[in-house]
Amino acid sequence: MTDLVDQPGGSTPSPSGPADLLGFDPADPGFLDDPYARYHALRERGPIFRTPAGLFILTDHELCGAMLRDPRFGHGPNPINRVNPGQPVESFLRMDPPDHTRLRGLVSRAFTPRMVERLRPRVEAVTAGLIAALPEEGDLVSGFAYPLPVMVICEMLGVPPEDHERFQGWSETAARSLDPMLTAELISESGRSGREFRDYFRDLLELRRRQPGDDLLSALTRVEELTEGELLATCVLLLVAGHETTVNLIANGVLALVRHGLLRQAAERPRQVVEEVLRYDPPVQLTGRVALRDAELGGTPVPAGTAVVALIGAANRDPAVFPDPDRFDPGRFDPNRTDPDRTDPDRTDPRRLDGAREPGRHLAFGLGIHFCLGATLARMEGEIALSALAAAAPRMELLDPAPPYRPNLVLRGLAELPVRLNR
Repeated sequence: MTDLVDQPGGSTPSPSGPADLLGFDPADPGFLDDPYARYHALRERGPIFRTPAGLFILTDHELCGAMLRDPRFGHGPNPINRVNPGQPVESFLRMDPPDHTRLRGLVSRAFTPRMVERLRPRVEAVTAGLIAALPEEGDLVSGFAYPLPVMVICEMLGVPPEDHERFQGWSETAARSLDPMLTAELISESGRSGREFRDYFRDLLELRRRQPGDDLLSALTRVEELTEGELLATCVLLLVAGHETTVNLIANGVLALVRHGLLRQAAERPRQVVEEVLRYDPPVQLTGRVALRDAELGGTPVPAGTAVVALIGAANRDPAVFPDPDRFDPGRFDPNRTDPDRTDPDRTDPRRLDGAREPGRHLAFGLGIHFCLGATLARMEGEIALSALAAAAPRMELLDPAPPYRPNLVLRGLAELPVRLNR
């Protein structure tokens, strides 16, 4: 998942509405269907501009990447990210070094390319089973895109399969709580959901202490450096982040491929297809930081305590980096290009990523120390899911040419995707 704008630090004035906070209103008609037209309009205001609420908004690829790699920007003692009111201890997603380094390091080896590759046979088997069970007509989100990553992350963690439906509502609430314009009702619901989520993991961890297995939760119970609060926050993060954005990657990918008549390409060159989906319609649309000390971006001074928002969706459509950015074209990615997170099977330090060395790299997984821990797993799941679906149903059709999106500014995903397989 990601972090997000809440209350900026310093002397930034309080926002009176979404447009004052962000420079645009996500409730405007048509925004959910196509936010990218609005991002292009925002880019006309410059690569960096300040909103009436005092936030700095970044719209181009270079500045977004620079800010995400810059140690002068983080979460700080007054974080700008939305704090789950029911979660007394933050996850490492919203921490700065040294706590972030310590906690991330405890779980990072479970997500290295070498460890993830061991999961490939199981992911392929789950994928094949789900595709075989799909009806001729139905919703591809609930029938395929959602259960695949949920089943995989649950098996990794050691969460019983029968509990999948139990935590679905908690995960959905956690995703909705990322929205910067929360209602009082959702804040209350988020608090209740967070307590229930932690209580669930508290009981499950106690069971794993008594009956350990070959899973990540059992391994985490043996880590003495973790407090109970840190352990619970890490478990919730891994479960939610381990599936939420991958659901959107798969569903967004199918929609783009079918709309453009390119579904067969997912079977022919799955890696390039997944990279283009991540660029073209990224599951995470924006991320936020706060200036930990006085800094500058693109020659613009950014005072300490000021919130900065990187519009990932805009950066990935930056015409200075991606020619004809609104065209869906898997061929724009070189299949022989190597990415640091793919080539080093034991890479555990995301600070080794340097977007400046990789022209044309999308920012869907971020950069810097907060580079997505599960990027390798998400890529593998996306490649397997889309290629297998394309091979099984190459003549798939959309039953709704404009399927509805979930009302979430940060996590871009379809509420449903009705299709006819034509197998």
